[in-house]
Amino acid sequence: MAEGLRIEIVSPERLVLSEVVESVTVPGTEGYFTVMNEHAPFMTTLRPGFITVNGASGRDEIYFVRGGFADVSADGLTILAEEASPYSEFDHADLAAQIKQAEEELAKANSPDEKSYAQDVVSGLLNLAIEAGQLNGGHVH
Repeated sequence: MAEGLRIEIVSPERLVLSEVVESVTVPGTEGYFTVMNEHAPFMTTLRPGFITVNGASGRDEIYFVRGGFADVSADGLTILAEEASPYSEFDHADLAAQIKQAEEELAKANSPDEKSYAQDVVSGLLNLAIEAGQLNGGHVH
């Protein structure tokens, strides 16, 4: 294997990224984690969030993912995302519309289960909006 970590980010529509990099920070469902070359193998699910790719040339790039799976193996890191795109293609207006719709669904919820689920959706979208607003210099803070 070449020096560095091989990463592939794949969405149903396209191969978003395939290159060798220094490290990658990924939004796992249990929290963000960082993968470097020769990382121990594991697989986990992803939550909507932003992947920070620290390039071999010192250049950082950010990608949006809406859920999926991350597989770390001897071959590198493979992200199989429900949706993935470079941050430059991230649609802030669409996220705002999703938040508004989710808040309307929360207001309509009748049972405790419906309210709990709707609140989780609203909270997740609001957290995503906060992260998107805090992207600074190639890192999510």
